[in-house]
Amino acid sequence: MSASKATKLSSIFRSACAATTKLTLLPTKLDVQDIAASSRVSPRDSFSVSPFAHPTCSTLLPIDSSSLNLNSIDPLCDLTAENLRLDKAAELTKELSEEISTILIEATKLDDTDELYSEEDYERLDKELNIPWFSSMSRGCTSLYRKELARERKQKWVFKGTQTSRFHRLVDMCANKMGSDNTIQVFGKLGRETGVKEFNALMRLCIDKARKTEDDEIVLRQIFKAYKILENMKERGFPVKEVTYGPLLVYLIDMGLDEEFHFFCDLIRDENSDSLSRLSYYEMLLWVGVNNEDKIKELLDNIATKDGEDRSRLQENYLLALSESDRKDEVLLLLNSIDITNVSSMNHITNIFRTLGRHSLDSIAKSFLQALKVHGVEAENISNYIYNYTVSMPNLVIGDIVLNINNMHTELEVAPSSAPYEKLIRQCCDSHKVHIALEIVDHILEAGLPLNVEIYLCILNSCDESCEYNLVHRIYALMCHYNVKPNNEIFRCMISLSVKMKDYDGAYGMIRNLEKINLIPTAGMYNAILSGHFREKNFSGALSVLKEMESAQVLPDSQTFSYLISNCSREEDITKYYEELKISGVQVTKHIFMALINAYASCGQLEKAKQVVLDKGVPVKNLNEIKSVLVSALAINGKVDDALGIYEELKQAKCNLEPKAVLSLIEHLQNEGDLNRLIELLEELQETDYWVNGCFRVVSYCVRHKFSNTAVDLLKKLRDEFQDDEMASEVLFDEVFCQVAEAEPVDLQIGLALLQAIKKELGLCPSRKSLDFLLTACAKAKDLQSCYSVWQEYETAGLPYNVLSFLRMYQALLALGDCKSARKMLRQIPTDDPHVCCVIDASQTAYGRRAPSSKVPTAKNKAEETVTKKTRKKSKKMKKKKDKQKLLLKEKDTGD
Repeated sequence: MSASKATKLSSIFRSACAATTKLTLLPTKLDVQDIAASSRVSPRDSFSVSPFAHPTCSTLLPIDSSSLNLNSIDPLCDLTAENLRLDKAAELTKELSEEISTILIEATKLDDTDELYSEEDYERLDKELNIPWFSSMSRGCTSLYRKELARERKQKWVFKGTQTSRFHRLVDMCANKMGSDNTIQVFGKLGRETGVKEFNALMRLCIDKARKTEDDEIVLRQIFKAYKILENMKERGFPVKEVTYGPLLVYLIDMGLDEEFHFFCDLIRDENSDSLSRLSYYEMLLWVGVNNEDKIKELLDNIATKDGEDRSRLQENYLLALSESDRKDEVLLLLNSIDITNVSSMNHITNIFRTLGRHSLDSIAKSFLQALKVHGVEAENISNYIYNYTVSMPNLVIGDIVLNINNMHTELEVAPSSAPYEKLIRQCCDSHKVHIALEIVDHILEAGLPLNVEIYLCILNSCDESCEYNLVHRIYALMCHYNVKPNNEIFRCMISLSVKMKDYDGAYGMIRNLEKINLIPTAGMYNAILSGHFREKNFSGALSVLKEMESAQVLPDSQTFSYLISNCSREEDITKYYEELKISGVQVTKHIFMALINAYASCGQLEKAKQVVLDKGVPVKNLNEIKSVLVSALAINGKVDDALGIYEELKQAKCNLEPKAVLSLIEHLQNEGDLNRLIELLEELQETDYWVNGCFRVVSYCVRHKFSNTAVDLLKKLRDEFQDDEMASEVLFDEVFCQVAEAEPVDLQIGLALLQAIKKELGLCPSRKSLDFLLTACAKAKDLQSCYSVWQEYETAGLPYNVLSFLRMYQALLALGDCKSARKMLRQIPTDDPHVCCVIDASQTAYGRRAPSSKVPTAKNKAEETVTKKTRKKSKKMKKKKDKQKLLLKEKDTGD
């Protein structure tokens, strides 16, 4: 937000604050969300809430406040409970429902320009209002009724995901449809009073909306809602803690609204003395954010007037705020005066050590660690501080980090703990430094420290991702040596890595050793071996796995049957395994249906593959995935039109095709008139990796069918996607020119057009590899002029000619019959490498134009010359030896 906008917002906010602190206004016309919310509120919603008015509008809704004395209405949950005690619940609830319904409908009719609801909406609203929240049934049926009511509420309000995620979704939905004020009251009518959790969620929603908009009016409205939330919390007696006001203050700091910041600080500070020290942290963040040096100095000088705990807390919070900036001088000033043993929490101490690491303040870090040790802090915590200090130091590779941590533990005589080392191991695994991770594991186990068994799973996954399959033997040896008992999943991963190395004996050996550690083999372990045999098309080996499972009394699971079905080559086998699955009682999962589709498609039974999605047992939640597999299977087997038909059905049903299915369609939709469809499919891909893959396929299509403009547009998008990764974008462009060079027949014009587009429209220099491919295309197209043009591009792009460049140009000149220029080019190629000589000889043979120059030997002559030189050298050596012997004999004769 610009400074002028911030100033305008500040003035509006200040002028409105006085009014809102004195008056409680009804919603204005401009607050459409709250008006819409009111029309949706059921009799379970309270009308004790008074949403604030928009500060820029002086027109209030023409509702007679005397007839609607909102402040005199008790909360609806209290009123209903009282009615139940008087045994008049049904009658009073009905009357109250009718009254509230009238108020709501009248409120929605006040603005004739906004017809938010139809007659059907009013009827549905009236119907919902007449549903009693509490029943007048006898006490004997109360328990059953409560269960039914709980089940009904769960169907309406519970979402997928974790509890926190569900609650946030619920708050977002209610606040968007009813407004934040009414949402607060709705939760009270759901059988629980609004608590801190609800207020925090609403505060988060207000801040998120304010951050996502550029509209000053919306920003102002959300800030006022945040103000009302804080005010409401205080009125209800809830403590206003940092988890509530922190995000709001950070937002005001980011916007540079210093006056509004202090206004809210006053509201928070009032009757909340516990927040004083933390508010000092946000105040320092504010002045650092706006670069107000005077205020920063004033706050630091203010510390001198404090003593005791107040001084310590201020130093701590000012230091934490300054640590987030590059103000090293102020940080040093506070570090030299702070007592690390008086810092209030471990998290704050951790942040201080991270600051020390960022500035490489080794001496201060060691003195702090020593002070904590003397103070009696546990060795595990000190070890954690050492880790956070070391990993925050700039320009340290993982090996140096491990060495520094070990040295600091030794120097301070602190016993290491496993927690920081586990973090290091995970960091190594993330960067695929598996060897270093195993060295750390060995160090921890040798020191006798406990190690979380899940760390081994992390290392095994990293081995798989980095293709370091052979390290599985070292990991297994470590576990056996130190008597580590892995779980079933770790064993399955080790077996899988052994199979990828084709070490089937080692995989079976691990299964046989399970008995020694009292573990039972699982179907997943055998499935890992089974999948390896199927990857190699070793069906006899796969059958042997089934026999091993039978002898070990391990029952196959759905994954086993999905492997068996998907690798069937006959329809009879598909039916056999599917019947066995149903007889065995194994649950038919989505993977089984996917396997059936792929198996029928590979057998040529495409109609039966289509029938799979119509099976009644197909889980509704997985239907989209299963149909996506069908689309891929149809596209791969040449039924592209049928696949597109299913794609259109999914699109009309507002379902998304799985990315792999989209890529399969793009791959097999390669007719000349399909460009628009390909672009449409490309837009379906949202994830970056899939989009890049699909985009490259569409670019290849454009190159083959000469759609140069579309290809350039897509290359621009690729450039934007990889603007921070030059290597990735270079590789993608190289692949495009590789397509040009490998095309049959070669289309040189689109290659040259792409070259100019990359230079002029994308502002990029072509890579050496791209020019090499283009030079090859020029030779294939027998275009000598273009060869010279591309040859000049090397110099223009600042790419010095190398041996490969000379060889490619020499081949092009030979192919095009320019022997004179080829001889000149040949003189610039160094011939001291036998491989280069072989390429020259092969090029001359291939194009039937051997260079007549005797100065440049062929590969055969080069080899013969090498042999001759060796023979001459040996002859000279033998001659010298004979001459020396003759001389010795002559001297001996003379002596005699």
